[in-house]
Amino acid sequence: MIVAAGLSPAWQQILVFEQFKFGEVNRAREAHWCASGKVLNVGVALQYLGANARSLALVGGNPQWLIEQDLARHGVAFTPVSSSCSTRICTTLIDQATGTSTELIENVARVPPADLELFRLTFQAEARQADFVVLTGSLPAGTPDSYFAELMAGLPARVILDARGPSLQAALAQRPLVVKPNREELQQTLGRPLETEVELRAAMRELNHLGAEWVLVTQGKDRLWLSSATELYSAVPPTVVPVNAIASGDCLAAGLAWALDMGIPMPEAVRFGMAAAADNLRQVLSSRLDREYVQQVAATIDLEWFTKDDRN
Repeated sequence: MIVAAGLSPAWQQILVFEQFKFGEVNRAREAHWCASGKVLNVGVALQYLGANARSLALVGGNPQWLIEQDLARHGVAFTPVSSSCSTRICTTLIDQATGTSTELIENVARVPPADLELFRLTFQAEARQADFVVLTGSLPAGTPDSYFAELMAGLPARVILDARGPSLQAALAQRPLVVKPNREELQQTLGRPLETEVELRAAMRELNHLGAEWVLVTQGKDRLWLSSATELYSAVPPTVVPVNAIASGDCLAAGLAWALDMGIPMPEAVRFGMAAAADNLRQVLSSRLDREYVQQVAATIDLEWFTKDDRN
């Protein structure tokens, strides 16, 4: 079983324009509303993939009811942790003329310590039943950087951690199965530019030595890298015509967790994550994956293994 957990869900508005013009009145040709934020994107993707999964998120205010109703429509097993703070609302603008999407993000509100403690207790109860846990999303303002590490302490499940900066650094001591920053987030976490592949590989090995069993670094449409303390792999993402890039990283995490839960070894499981991300790119609404498509595309991805001499 997989548990997806996080503190930064969102209620999402998606507006599609034939051509978006800044500084002018723009009329959308389509409008969609859905549960979103990294944790819920992962949860919806897992449901569409047919995984045995449950999602857990801190929700509150008027969006809570909307989120619960939307997830129920999709059959997502969801445990809401009610907060005294309202869940944020975010907006995606899709410009069909340029094939680009723009994200307008409301930051996660500061939540009181009592809400964080309730989430921790609920997470402990849910995660005891899990084989894999996906911890994902930003921490609300004022939340200790050690919060994810505290959730992971003593956890029997293997953890896929999608975090960055101090919260990622603090969690490494708990030896997550895999951490998956993108290249920019890895630079932010380590506080230095990573301009060459040699510098990137060295940074990944640094996270391996600090406790991450695997480090998975994405670069959008460019080459993906996967490292352990002794192994290094790379792959080029499938080429698709993008419609909406939002949540592609979350779908990668979901596809990876799904494959691992089926017993597929890590390097091969990454193919399923990449295929899930590619499927997500093709859609206006995030995370509505086609399991058959994901399986077919995963089989076509060439994962390159580097020998010991190639790793520097």
